[in-house]
Amino acid sequence: MRFSLLGTALLVTVSAPALAADGKVNLLEPHGGLMFWTLLIFVGLLFVLSRYAFKPLLAAVEAREASLQSAMDSARRDRDAAAVLLAEQQKQLEAARAEAQKYIADSRAIAEKMRTDLLAETKHQQQELLDRARREIEEQKSRAILELRKEAIDLAIAGASKVIERNLDDASNRRIVEQFLTTIPAPTKS
Repeated sequence: MRFSLLGTALLVTVSAPALAADGKVNLLEPHGGLMFWTLLIFVGLLFVLSRYAFKPLLAAVEAREASLQSAMDSARRDRDAAAVLLAEQQKQLEAARAEAQKYIADSRAIAEKMRTDLLAETKHQQQELLDRARREIEEQKSRAILELRKEAIDLAIAGASKVIERNLDDASNRRIVEQFLTTIPAPTKS
C-alpha cells in the first residue's frame, strides 16, 4: 500500500500544475506538486501517529472498554443478586404476614373462648348465688313458720289454760282469748 501511494504521489508531481489563462492557479484543478507535498505530509503524519500515538490511544480505549465491560458485568451480577435478595425478602415478608394473620386469628379464637368461658363461669356463679339465696330464703321461711307455729301453739296453750281456768261459756271464752291476744305485743317487721 505504501508503494502505491508513493507511486501516485510521483505521478502527480510530474504533471505540471494547470494554470489559468490569466496566470492564476485554479484551485479546482489538480496540481501535482501540491498533491505530492500533501500526500508526503499525510504519510509522515500517519507514520508518526501510528508509531507513537495510536498504540497508547488504542490501549487506553481498550482498557476503558474492558473497564466498562467489567463494570457492566459486575452491575449485571449485582442486579441478579439484588433480584434474588428481593425475591427472598418478598417471600419472608409474605411468610411474616401469614404468620401475623395466624397469630391474629389464634388470638381472636382464644379471646372468644375466654369470653365464652367467662360468661359460662359468670352464669354458673350467678346460678349458684341464686340457688344459695333461694335455699337461705326457704330455710328462713321454714324457721319463721316453725317459730310462728311454736308461737301459735304457745298462744293456743296459754289461751286454753286461761279458758280452762275460768271455764266459762263460749262467749266468755272468746272474750278471754281476744283479751289475751291484745296483751301480746305485735311482732315488728324488719
